[in-house]
Amino acid sequence: MTKRILKHLRTKVFTGILVVLPLGITFLVLKFVFNTLDSILGPLMPAISVHFLNHEFLIPGLGIVGFFFLLYLFGVVTSNVLGHKLVGLGDRIFKTIPVVKNIYTSSKQLTDAFSATRKGAFRQAVFVEFPREDNFALGFITNEIRDLNHRERVAVFVPTALVPPMGFLIYLPKEKVLPSNLTIEEAIKAIMSVGIVTPSNLSVPLSSLSPGSDSKKDNVESLEYLHPK
Repeated sequence: MTKRILKHLRTKVFTGILVVLPLGITFLVLKFVFNTLDSILGPLMPAISVHFLNHEFLIPGLGIVGFFFLLYLFGVVTSNVLGHKLVGLGDRIFKTIPVVKNIYTSSKQLTDAFSATRKGAFRQAVFVEFPREDNFALGFITNEIRDLNHRERVAVFVPTALVPPMGFLIYLPKEKVLPSNLTIEEAIKAIMSVGIVTPSNLSVPLSSLSPGSDSKKDNVESLEYLHPK
């Protein structure tokens, strides 16, 4: 009887942990983001209080409102001709500073690559056999090169699901790369959602790309992926 009660308690407590843990992690992450954003412009915003039940309460989050309003202003300014010129001027200035230029250029390339409004940063979403044969990972073709034997290879960036800016850079022969038939935006959504936002049926067979495989004819070797429309 005692063992049954202990087993029941252990099962229910573990179930409760599985329910509370993601809620707690979500709350802590949102709290961290809220406090971080609010602290940027919060000290510059006027303090607004509300009287309730003979108590005075300060309204939190005004720094976040100011932060998003500032982002909106940046978006409006950079959408016109003068804004483009200012952004271009800022790019040139940051790229002339010895230490800052490396950080700025890398950050800008990374944000451009994951931006749905920028075209050409990622040339095509593909599947590659990674980390071993017959296991497929979703990646992006970023460049095309030739080795010393004049063999064409493609640079494929395979991002990690939980931290997309991080990942692996793999140089593969064209015949080892399988087109996913997903748009760049669809592939980014699939990675950002750890596979949750993914078509239920893929339009390509995920089979081994080893020599002699029937799926070899479906690789990117004959596709004009380097010049997207």
